[in-house]
Order: sequence, then structure tokens, then C-alpha cells
Amino acid sequence: MAADKKPYRQGTDRKMGNPKEQGKGTVKDKGNGAAGTGCVHFKKCGGCKYLHMSYEQQLALKRKQVRELLEKHGKVKPIIGMENPYFYRHKVHAVFGLDGQKKPVSGVYEEKSHVVLPVQSCLIEDKKADAIVATIRSMLKSFRIKVYDEDSGYGLLRYVLIRKGCFTGQIMVVLVTADPVFPSKRNFVDALRKVHPEITTVVQNVNTRTDSMILGDRYQVLYGKGYIEDVLCGCRFKISPASFFQVNPIQAQKLYEKAIALAQLTPKDTVVDAYCGTGTIGLLAAKEAGKVIGVEENPDAVRDAIFNAKQNGLKNIRFCRADAGEFLRDCAQDGASVDVLFMDPPRAGSSVAFLDAAAQLGPRRIVYVSCNPATLERDVCVLEKAGYRMGEVHPVDLFPWTEGIEAVCCLSRIK
Repeated sequence: MAADKKPYRQGTDRKMGNPKEQGKGTVKDKGNGAAGTGCVHFKKCGGCKYLHMSYEQQLALKRKQVRELLEKHGKVKPIIGMENPYFYRHKVHAVFGLDGQKKPVSGVYEEKSHVVLPVQSCLIEDKKADAIVATIRSMLKSFRIKVYDEDSGYGLLRYVLIRKGCFTGQIMVVLVTADPVFPSKRNFVDALRKVHPEITTVVQNVNTRTDSMILGDRYQVLYGKGYIEDVLCGCRFKISPASFFQVNPIQAQKLYEKAIALAQLTPKDTVVDAYCGTGTIGLLAAKEAGKVIGVEENPDAVRDAIFNAKQNGLKNIRFCRADAGEFLRDCAQDGASVDVLFMDPPRAGSSVAFLDAAAQLGPRRIVYVSCNPATLERDVCVLEKAGYRMGEVHPVDLFPWTEGIEAVCCLSRIK
């Protein structure tokens, strides 16, 4: 699962290649202590921790971290990095607020604060997404739209969320407002699309909460279908405003392809995809396995997963809205036979109850996709005590320049 709780806006000049030399543009240092990183916000944003390193150094450090945790359990393979680790984030959040002169700005919250750090462009975010945010910011005055002030609770526009299909090019713009009343919203959308006709859908989300959650529960489609689609490993996926979908699709393909390869699926296999979200891994597994069951608690994700299965013509997969641990426990008590279990838990890893239920169910192989090597190692220890042995672990760099590390491994049941 992506480490995607904070809107990262960072970039870097790396020793192995300057993005400007690759025709990508760069950010000039303005003497604020970020010299040598290629990003003027290095000391304040906090999104990217490895800007002072070359990309090779960063990959070596991440692999070392995985080795220190997991080498005692199995062989750690070379980390899978990116050929061009820039502008890879296809999901971009922009926070809107007021500066010291009460003028509207957009960017990110400074690290460990709710002070909005104005950001014009970012070297790890999709360039088109940044351009759309800049256009929206420039339109506020002419449409008399006030940005939200957290201190007073006054204002309309709180956030802008951009999602772009890496392989389809489809673009969603989500305007997060503090009130459902959005004056001249149709004219606003028309003006925005006149500058960016590539936008395929625009959605208004209403968020009246006072916490740090970006999206509220109310949506209104202002233009288009209200969702976009993208392609991953040959399958087509629906992406709604709140859907989980990896922000780095190029690397996500490598991660999921490795997971499917480790599973060694056959047409006779019954597979369970726990924490399945919108069904990404399960749909890929359904191409090779006999039967797949996806398990997910989030009802919106389950609806998207069912849609995704239908549009990909996969009839050997079904989805169950349930707690993954309880589902596995019930399957074990009913004597169900499962050959392969995929698990892709959040950063906190799995619960002891889930791991106990998985061991009781006794699949031949457990393929574990992790976004936190520390909790992966902890859970591997539990599964080893329950009769499983880890083989190779494959680190994958989905979040260059940040501390995020993804890894995938396969645990086989010892006969």
C-alpha cells in the first residue's frame, strides 16, 4: 500500500543526472539552505528526506535497510529502481490557504505544522497536475472565490486533488470545498477546461470537517463521469476520487508483476486477495488462477472492484465486504481450501488475529506485499512460528527521494 498520507511536493538534482538536462525543468535554489538538492523547499516540506543523495546512494540505503531487517529470514534481492525517478506521482494534493498578507497560496503544509508552504512546482509530481493547480490558483480572483482560512473557518476552497491516468492520460480534478454552495461552478469548470481541455472529469467534494482529512463524504460531479480509468499490467481500473491506486503506476506494475510471479499460480488454484482495495492484485491473479476471492472492508472500494472485474471480463473472481481476518477465520472453520493468499496490509502491518487465521487456513503460499519493512519483518516472524518459511524478498522503490520502501516476498508452508 502506498505511503500516501501526506501531499509530497519535492524534487532533486541527483549526481547521475539533472532533470533540466533531460528536458524536464528544475527548481532553482534561492539560498534557503537547500543548495545542492535542486529544491527550494527541502528544509521545510519534509516530504523527501534523501534529496542530498544521488539516486544510486538512495537505492543502496533502502536495500541496506531491508537487508538489516530481513536477511536473516531469506535472500534480499537487488532493489528495483526507476529509470527516471522524477515527476512520478500521478496523484497530487494541493492545500489552499492564506499567506501572512492574507493572499491566497497553494502548496503543502510545512512539516509538523498546518502552515501552508507555497509551492509552484515539484520534481516528483506530474507536471500537468502542477500546471492545473497553478491555473486554478490564478482563477480565484476573477471568480471571487475565497480560500479557506483554518483559523477563522471562513472561505470556500480548501484543497485541490488531481489524479492522472499514467497510461490513459485521463485527468480528474477534485475541488474540495468547505461548503456545498459553489457560486458560478459551471462557468468555473468551463474556464478551467478552456485552458486544460485534457481534463476528463471535474468533481466537487464537500469537506466540513475540522481534522486533517482531505476528502469529505459528499460528492457532486461537475463535468464528465466522476472518475478516470488507468491500465496496470494489462487490466483496466476505475479510479474514483477516494479510490486507492498506487501513485507511481510505472513501479506498481513491477511490484505486482513480481507478486504474481512469486505466487506460481496454476489454473487449479483458489486464491484469496486480502486487503484487496479496488481489486488490483486479485484481478491480475484471476488471469492465471482458477478462482479468486477479494476481501475488503471499504464499501466504495468493493463497488469499484466489482466494476473493474466486469469491465475486464473476468468471471472467476468475486468480492466480499468483510474484515480480512474474520473472513480467513470463518473460511478455516468451514474447512475451506485456499492455495494462495495475497496480503497487502497498511503500514502498521497485519494484526495477530489475521496472521493466526491465515496460518489456520493453511494456504500453500502467502505472498506478502509490504510498504513497511519493519512490520513485514515482525509479521514474518509470526508466520515462521506458525510453520511458514520466507524465500526471497524483492525491494521496489515506489517513492524515490522519500523514505518509503515497498517490498514483496513469498512464504511457503513447510510440509
